[in-house]
Amino acid sequence: MKIELVNNSTSECNETAIISVAKFALIESGIHPDSELSIQVVTEEVMSDLHMKWMNLPGPTDVLSFAMDEMKPNSAASGPGIVGDLVLCPSYAQNNGKQSLDKELELLTVHGVLHLLGYDHEEENEEVAMFTLQDEILKKCRLLV
Repeated sequence: MKIELVNNSTSECNETAIISVAKFALIESGIHPDSELSIQVVTEEVMSDLHMKWMNLPGPTDVLSFAMDEMKPNSAASGPGIVGDLVLCPSYAQNNGKQSLDKELELLTVHGVLHLLGYDHEEENEEVAMFTLQDEILKKCRLLV
């Protein structure tokens, strides 16, 4: 799995852990191991601009996902592809306050990867399915550490 991470924020974050959990989530989801993912870590100002431009929503958010090849879970047999771009905003995510910033960024990375693979949480049944899978992936990943 080729995962490129660029930190353009002023926040320090565990880039190795973010890449590791993204790779684990993609492999667990049955994505071809030669696929590519790009991760950017940005400031609240940059995230606000992206949020308005692509979602037409004001202000920053913690994670945005931009799918490229519209890959689906268990598509490894179809060959490698470009999964897409994941954008994280640690200074905004830090305000979520549920856990350490490193753990929150790991959760947001898995959440974003699942969005890239077509999962959503608009409907209650979709939310239950996505969040259950998200929790399962995080639990399995953390058992390996």
